[in-house]
Amino acid sequence: MHTAGLPELRILAGAALLVVSGQAVSAGDAASQAAANYPDKPIRIIAPSSPGGGIDVLARLLGARITESWGKSVVVDNRPGASGIIGTQAVAQAAPDGYTILLVAGGYTLNPSLYKKLPYDTMNDFERVSLLACAPNMLVVANSVPAKSVQELVAYAKAHPDSLTYASSGIGTTSYLSAALFQQRAGIKMVHIPYKGAGESNKAMVAGEVNLIFSAPHEMIPYARDGRVRPLAVTSAQRLPLVADIPTVAESGFPGFDVNTCYGVLVPAKTPRPIVDKLSAKFVELLRTPEVRSQLEGLSFALIGSTPEEFTKWARKDMARWPKELSAAGIQPQ
Repeated sequence: MHTAGLPELRILAGAALLVVSGQAVSAGDAASQAAANYPDKPIRIIAPSSPGGGIDVLARLLGARITESWGKSVVVDNRPGASGIIGTQAVAQAAPDGYTILLVAGGYTLNPSLYKKLPYDTMNDFERVSLLACAPNMLVVANSVPAKSVQELVAYAKAHPDSLTYASSGIGTTSYLSAALFQQRAGIKMVHIPYKGAGESNKAMVAGEVNLIFSAPHEMIPYARDGRVRPLAVTSAQRLPLVADIPTVAESGFPGFDVNTCYGVLVPAKTPRPIVDKLSAKFVELLRTPEVRSQLEGLSFALIGSTPEEFTKWARKDMARWPKELSAAGIQPQ
């Protein structure tokens, strides 16, 4: 076999050297060179949800900004279903070159406690890039529900067990979790109607197909303002400045109730660290620009923009939280 001129991989004293045209280049130098040229082709952001939800909003807004900044097109690929597992698995199996990015929400750290077996390792199959932002859910009810406060909703649910239906964007989402924890804390029973993503569950709520939902504020506020749904509370520990007149679930009789959806960026494991760092710096830079900050805060996102290490630390802590919380709510792994 003729090998003249072909790259040769040598292992010397535990270090990989790539020999090209007689010149040795360390693996670290090669990774740095790849990062220096990155990106040199289109980037794909996989959003493991349907269009219209918080993941999709962030992916499209930030993706457009990356295109403007780096001059390379960014395509948002929606892969809804199975509580985000389908889209997440696709990225776990993608080439670790920085050109396939995953934008996740609460299901990333919640799913390990909800499912006995996942088709990927939550921590080891990914490199964490940056924790972008967090946002609460908003509890809204249909106008057909005779409740104008959380306490009135609880009283009605107790008087009519299993009569109220609630939508969620799927098991494994904080939309589902908020309702499950609320039922447990309130001592009520409602009927769960899961949908394939926030876009579908929000449409069902507005169309009156269900009685209530815990959904992203930016999705429900427009419909609340035109009287199509009635907001009762938000799930964060503090009121939202955007709708400061709406109380929290915690102050409505359930102290300590605090559920937020946090969004982050991942890439496949073994993506070169210089590329991870370059992506992380770009996302943080975008979140700090006045226009992006104004847009996202106007949609009720609390912006973070973390380092990879900070995201990893947060993810481990959040994963450790859920087994106890889910057990208390009577939710067993599937």
